[in-house]
Amino acid sequence: MANSDIHKQTFREEAYELLTELETSLLELEESPDDMEVIGRVFRAMHTIKGSGSMFGFDDIAEFTHEVETVFDLVRNGKIPATRELVDVTLRARDHIKNMLDAESGSAEAPSEKTGMLIIEELKALVPKNAEEADAPPPTAAEGECGRPEGGETTYRIRFKPNRDIFTTGNNPIFLLEDLRQLGNCTVMAHTEGIPHLAELEPESSYTYWDIILTTEMSLDAVKDVFIFVEDDSEVSITEIDFDELDGADGADYKKLGEILIDRDDISPNVLASALGRQKRIGEMLVGSGAVARTKVEAALAEQKHVKEAKQAREASTSTASIRVASEKLDILVNLVGEMVTVQARLSQTSTESNDAGLASIAEEVERLTSELRDNTMSIRMVPIGSTFSRFRRLVRDLGSDLGKEIEMTTDGGETELDKTVIDKLSDPMVHLIRNSIGHGIEAPAERESAGKPAKGRLHLSAEHSGANVLIKIIDDGAGLDVEAIKAKGVERGIIAPDADLSDKDVYSLIMAPGFSMAREVTNVSGRGVGMDVVRRSIESLRGSIDIDSVHGKGTTITLKLPLTLAIIEGLLVKIAAEYFVLPLTAVEECVELSHADIADAHGKHIRKVRGEAIPYIMLRERFSLGGETPEIQQIVITETNGYRVGFTVDDVIGERQVVIKSLGRFYKNVEGISGATILGDGTVALILDIGQLYKGAEREETALSAR
Repeated sequence: MANSDIHKQTFREEAYELLTELETSLLELEESPDDMEVIGRVFRAMHTIKGSGSMFGFDDIAEFTHEVETVFDLVRNGKIPATRELVDVTLRARDHIKNMLDAESGSAEAPSEKTGMLIIEELKALVPKNAEEADAPPPTAAEGECGRPEGGETTYRIRFKPNRDIFTTGNNPIFLLEDLRQLGNCTVMAHTEGIPHLAELEPESSYTYWDIILTTEMSLDAVKDVFIFVEDDSEVSITEIDFDELDGADGADYKKLGEILIDRDDISPNVLASALGRQKRIGEMLVGSGAVARTKVEAALAEQKHVKEAKQAREASTSTASIRVASEKLDILVNLVGEMVTVQARLSQTSTESNDAGLASIAEEVERLTSELRDNTMSIRMVPIGSTFSRFRRLVRDLGSDLGKEIEMTTDGGETELDKTVIDKLSDPMVHLIRNSIGHGIEAPAERESAGKPAKGRLHLSAEHSGANVLIKIIDDGAGLDVEAIKAKGVERGIIAPDADLSDKDVYSLIMAPGFSMAREVTNVSGRGVGMDVVRRSIESLRGSIDIDSVHGKGTTITLKLPLTLAIIEGLLVKIAAEYFVLPLTAVEECVELSHADIADAHGKHIRKVRGEAIPYIMLRERFSLGGETPEIQQIVITETNGYRVGFTVDDVIGERQVVIKSLGRFYKNVEGISGATILGDGTVALILDIGQLYKGAEREETALSAR
């Protein structure tokens, strides 16, 4: 890939991230229109998109974004307010920029130029004429001196040391200095000692750096924005000068010459100390004069040292660095780690069979290293779910507006981490659930008020860890589910019998049946009967489960239970006849024995009493038609799925294993009750059981048998 293509791809990736941040910031701005920090985030996101787009040849994006940025510069300077109308138009502008990016990458058709022009016209219509005139740029000042601001001034000390290759990136430091001069009264001093002799000089390199003293009414963010495109590759330090030190009664100078040189990093404190070495230190002079005891001076020095070390430790602990890596490379790494886990299991089994102490020691060390490598690799793929939550704010806002409903969205547990693969596949099911909550659950303002509720509905998204799983909840305070209405619809569609005796949980599960819908008419939100069925199948494809709980008139809670990762799991290895199977360990509660006498006591029913509780169980030997003789004592592995306890009979329980999940071929991927396979240490293939599907399949057969 050519360098230009790499730069363009990098711009696209960063632009998509900035557009996501822009959308989040705009929605926050709608709630807090006077929050200058949020306004600054909106402006900087657009400023970066414009500058980077212009640098890498995306001129149409840069020109369009410039128009939007100009309006928000007025907002930032307090010339116009951040109204809901402005946020509406800016969100459409954000969508237009995204469409332009999609078209550049070839994933979509180019948006109409007319659409962009209409958005710009709407933006300009929101700007009063006097605000445009007030925002006209000030006249250019003479070299090294700019117009002095009238009041509210701040003085900054700036050191700008550009990267030597700054010209090759399309930037010119002189233009940046000119931008600074537009901000206020400034003095610029160039340092040219780094310029080499003519024979050694490279014309495309920069050897000069600058110190600038700037007095301006503009904010620190406005000063930082000047360097926004070069700050990653250049040395830029901006320090506010504190003039309070000049207010002393003795009228002392601001700072001593040595202090200023140290502040600028032009000399080190050691050099200054050496130059002042002929003088006694202040502590020694105070002790010598009898003004203070030596122990007090030593205590003050100890405090000084302690605070300095604590500050350095805090800075070291809070400093972070990140690197952008393509997800495909992470997938390859995870696959290699998975193969390593399989080889390590084979090595451990070989060492056990060989009875070689030296080989066993090596196998243990490899197992420890493999475990650490696996944990660290999996942690790299983990991302906070909060970024996914924030993407739904726009959906809630727009859908609520379309339906004439006022909705407040809140979140909790955004720092909860999930495998990136799981999060990527979670977006569509979550969209369906949120649309259902808004379309079917939360009532219109007038209806809510008549029911004694606040006019504004509430939608809450939360996430929390639960063992090796994550629980994601979608909670609304709407009308809840009407059990009788759902049963009537189920009878009407022939899903259940008219005299069926169902619990509330069973009734709620009907809404996830294919083609089921409670909508009276088809709209752009609901009515086609494809939503919840799609959600159920999507969640089950992630080896997760979905649970619905509701109180009629109060609201509904939908809980998604998802595994942390889809690559490697802890499992319980079992054996039936000559075949091996793996049950996800997170679902396993306990194992109990099942003898022929126990089966006889149950009169042929597949039920085993465990501490007074009747637990139904599924005979896996019969389920998979494995044949062979049943041992005198079998094992029942008791699991929990969707709030129900169910057992699975096996011949032997081998023990816990860390297994790498391998997908099945296209001929076997739809086999009910099997979610994947793994390779054991001796090369044997073990099938991974899908407990939820096995339970539902047995339940369907039992229902059909009862009906007959």
